[in-house]
Amino acid sequence: MRVLLVEDDDGVAEALVDVLDAHGHRTTRVSRGADALLRHREHDLVLLDLGLPDTDGLEVLRKLRRIGPIPVVVLTARGEERAVVRGLRSGADDYLVKPVRMAELMARIEAVVRRGRHPSPGSEQVEVGDVRIDLRTRRVQVAEREVELTPKEFDVLAVLAAESGTAVSRQRLMDEVWGDAYLAVSRSLDVHIAQLRAKLGRPDLLVTIRGFGYRLGGDA
Repeated sequence: MRVLLVEDDDGVAEALVDVLDAHGHRTTRVSRGADALLRHREHDLVLLDLGLPDTDGLEVLRKLRRIGPIPVVVLTARGEERAVVRGLRSGADDYLVKPVRMAELMARIEAVVRRGRHPSPGSEQVEVGDVRIDLRTRRVQVAEREVELTPKEFDVLAVLAAESGTAVSRQRLMDEVWGDAYLAVSRSLDVHIAQLRAKLGRPDLLVTIRGFGYRLGGDA
């Protein structure tokens, strides 16, 4: 694989490059978040530190998630529970805390790639009944009629559509759409869900899971 290593510590980066290369991967190392955003398209996986000199790694992670589906494994010294939760909710495919055993790191990377949980370009359309959601073009049709959504309305719908039939927590929705579940206004999510129901005209499509979150279609 072509691995993009985003790590500002020269000693850590050198050790990681040696191990990755020894396992047959082609590794490119950058030390800034801005460089990661510029060069990620050339690679198959990003190994991301969160403590970067130019920006917080979580912001880099969120931007990568908005741009495309490349797998991202976070490798950081931030081991407190809140940091881990935020990293995973921001879209990390896995989260490892330094110091990490190299054999475990290689196994985790292989598992992330093997899972391939992100949709391929050919599977970015989600259909529930007569509702069609195109995650790539950001278009929504109901009974073949185009429905105009605001960017935030579509973002909420897209998070639910990516896991159609599965309950998604309020915290995750707010974190992915507004950037930080701890800072987002909970009422904003309720307003957007109500607007989506009204525009789509399918009141049973967006199911409220009391005390947890929402689900797009499917059974409980």
